Amino acid sequence: MKSALATTLIAFLCLSSVAYGKKTYYQVVIADPFIELHTGPGRGYPIFHVVDRGDTVEIRKRRTDWFKVQTDRGVKGWVKIDQLSRTLELDGEPTEIKDPTRSDFVERRKEMGVQMGDFDGANVISVYGAYLFTPNLSAELWGSQLSGDFSDGWMVNANLVHQPFPTWRVSPFFTLGTGIIGISPKATLVQSEDRTDQIGHVGMGLRAHISRRLMLRAEYKSYVVFTSRDDNEEAEEWKAGFAFFF
Repeated sequence: MKSALATTLIAFLCLSSVAYGKKTYYQVVIADPFIELHTGPGRGYPIFHVVDRGDTVEIRKRRTDWFKVQTDRGVKGWVKIDQLSRTLELDGEPTEIKDPTRSDFVERRKEMGVQMGDFDGANVISVYGAYLFTPNLSAELWGSQLSGDFSDGWMVNANLVHQPFPTWRVSPFFTLGTGIIGISPKATLVQSEDRTDQIGHVGMGLRAHISRRLMLRAEYKSYVVFTSRDDNEEAEEWKAGFAFFF
């Protein structure tokens, strides 16, 4: 029972149960002579505190290979996984830290990524962030930079995404969204005005869980540009890239 509970707590980064109206976090005991607390999740952040052998810390959060902890005196900092993996549980057993699993991927709540591809003949670079309401339904916010032979531009999109088979390692998804596109023609003999128009799209794609918190994502979108002229324009977009979930 204890082993199963410990695995669940580490996999979800901190204990999610509530006792007497307060969160109870997973605790470990320092076994090394000391561990170092950084001000942020990375070696570039300075060390500002050390925790001595025999003291306990609470595990609050995980970000890639860094854990946010809090000491008995309320000091909060970030510890590298290699130091935390040498701690002990309260009963003296070695702490077992599990990497993200398939269930973590299915039950993820946030996702961020970057993609590159083609938008109607122009190069496109996009970044996005997503929040998953359920394993099947999520909302995304996209920002894109366009670069073509005759014009440059940008796009901002808000999307709804439906993933009908979230437990599959490689799973299809469908997207529907709207946004704004801005186009700036490059200098020519005839000067053209910059344009900003509303856009809408439908699309489909594939999302693949590669390992740990890393995903591969590829998709196709069909756009309609609602211009101020009598006729609207259509555009196609193909792109692929990587994403991380947490």
